[in-house]
Amino acid sequence: MKVAIYKNDVEHTVAVAKELEYLLQQHSDTVQIDVKHPEVVISVGGDGTLLSAFHHYAEFADEVRFVGVHTGHLGFYADWQHFELEALVESLLADEGRTVKYPLLEMTVRYKTGAEEKVLAVNEAAIKRPQGTLVADVFIDGERFERFRGDGLTAATPTGSTAYNKANGGAVLHPSLESIQLSEIASINNRVFRTLGSPLVVGPNQVIRIGAIQSDAPVTLSYDHLNIMTKEIAWVEFRVAKATIAFAEYRHTPFWHRVHNSFIGDEVE
Repeated sequence: MKVAIYKNDVEHTVAVAKELEYLLQQHSDTVQIDVKHPEVVISVGGDGTLLSAFHHYAEFADEVRFVGVHTGHLGFYADWQHFELEALVESLLADEGRTVKYPLLEMTVRYKTGAEEKVLAVNEAAIKRPQGTLVADVFIDGERFERFRGDGLTAATPTGSTAYNKANGGAVLHPSLESIQLSEIASINNRVFRTLGSPLVVGPNQVIRIGAIQSDAPVTLSYDHLNIMTKEIAWVEFRVAKATIAFAEYRHTPFWHRVHNSFIGDEVE
């Protein structure tokens, strides 16, 4: 098995990653460290580190499985804590290839020059105006749905529905639902201007386009932890990606357990 360790630069994380690499090297007949073409990527750090790991290996999304090791508080994507490295290595050695797959979001950006760019997101993508009001038309499957006015719009995957989308009042969706959810960021609604005012969910065969973007001021496009700022956007499309993110199912935490642990936790008497 070819394994890569992806880490952040925090001192404690670096130490954990070194210990993990040492443990893996004791089984070099079964496990090889391969940072270029791994079969399993072990992310050591936090949820942000795992997002970075995915984008680092995004071109191999269909070939790589991810494992999260958290070095702080238990992360949403982490199945292992930093003090469980020996148990993790034992699980790797007994690997049977079991996998849990989650939907990804595909964002297509069309520039005024005619050039297009496609990117994938694990959590979400968003279009925002850093200053002033974003005015844009929302199309669903080519038909104009509404004219939006507000700070911005975000499209989330089911796993990403617990992040920015939840803060916008969106629903938390189980990742077994192949869907994306569009939510509004501080929309303007009054007798003159009107939007749906609530999140909407579309399935795997539907496309949301944000077009007719007004103003010469720059907009910010974000996807996971990455950002693009430009005045040259013609339109942006969101859809469920054909690719998925795969997690190695050694000890995979069920989605609703993750939600409970992240937002509710144990009751305090």
